[in-house]
Amino acid sequence: MNDPTGGPLSGLLVADFSRILAGPYATMLLADLGAEVVKVESPAGDDTRTWSPPARGDRATYFLSVNRNKRSVALDLADPADLEAARELAGRADVVIENFRPGGLKRFGLDYASVRAGNRGVVYASISGFGSGEGAAIPGYDLMVQAISGLMSLTGDPDGPPFRAGISVFDVITGLHAAVGVLAALQERTASGEGQHVEVNLLSSALSGLVNQSGAYAAGGTVPYRMGNAHPSLFPYEPLPAADGDLIVIAGNDGQFARLCEALGRPDLVGDPRFAHNQDRTANRGELRPHLVEALAARTKAEWFEILLAHGVACAPINTVDEGVSFAESLGLEPVVVAGDGEDGVPGIRNPITMSRSTTRYERPPPRLDEHSAQIRAWLRADRDEQEGGRG
Repeated sequence: MNDPTGGPLSGLLVADFSRILAGPYATMLLADLGAEVVKVESPAGDDTRTWSPPARGDRATYFLSVNRNKRSVALDLADPADLEAARELAGRADVVIENFRPGGLKRFGLDYASVRAGNRGVVYASISGFGSGEGAAIPGYDLMVQAISGLMSLTGDPDGPPFRAGISVFDVITGLHAAVGVLAALQERTASGEGQHVEVNLLSSALSGLVNQSGAYAAGGTVPYRMGNAHPSLFPYEPLPAADGDLIVIAGNDGQFARLCEALGRPDLVGDPRFAHNQDRTANRGELRPHLVEALAARTKAEWFEILLAHGVACAPINTVDEGVSFAESLGLEPVVVAGDGEDGVPGIRNPITMSRSTTRYERPPPRLDEHSAQIRAWLRADRDEQEGGRG
């Protein structure tokens, strides 16, 4: 079942027992890079198959966004024949990825210890919400983790309520961490010949993903708070109003601030001791902001975008998603790719990794439920029969 078109992970077999977002995102990244991913679903299918609108025809775009380049087989683990097929697949896989509640696969003989007993080289990745210890029983929804981790306490206006991020950001980060962990374990396997158990959880990924905010508490004892669009350590680093709307304006160091002042026609601000260095500008942001707003009011955000970039000042319009995709297209980044051919092709967002020699692939559209059942079951039976014939 190796993919003849290659890719840096060509020849790698991934048994994907995950669902929803974190696991499927991780396995899609591996599949884009050439791994052969078999998506094992319950007879009802991955939950996100029904998460719509929006939809493309009769298919939820949520599911389509994280499941290209995979084959689907529906296995009822309560059925002995299907359970045997699942065990056979896990026993042959290089990688198993699952996000059942911790311990949930043990009764099926599909937990790490059981799989490793017959497949010592397996890299087995478990994704949970709160780890396999005392948090094992807590459901692992991204919104819960956004609340518990502290992210929501940082999101929104200072005087308003906390808000969730516009995406399930910690599911995505955890999926990335799972993929990194799997690749690290595979690299180690080339030296040791042994697989291992990789565990990631949403809460740990969230605290890591909060970077400077969680670091402020860990290293400095500072509890961050909601600041709207402002940055706790930089100014300007936020939307500022131009003549026709807001523009993101950034001055990350003294040189950038000097170029900003030159572009705005306010070189006098550079010599003001209140604004001389980043710490000064951050401490006196309330005094500096009106000067910047007054200067920016002279032109539109589109005009300032060109002028500021020409002066080496970081800035950006606040786009809608379609405008963001269009902007990437204007830069030649080709953000939209089509997985599959002809009428079966499904548009999606390009894998963000580019390599000098290896390629990513977009050959297989997200699968229909159980679409590859006959092929996968026949392959598993053939290998099993071959083994049993050899023993006879």
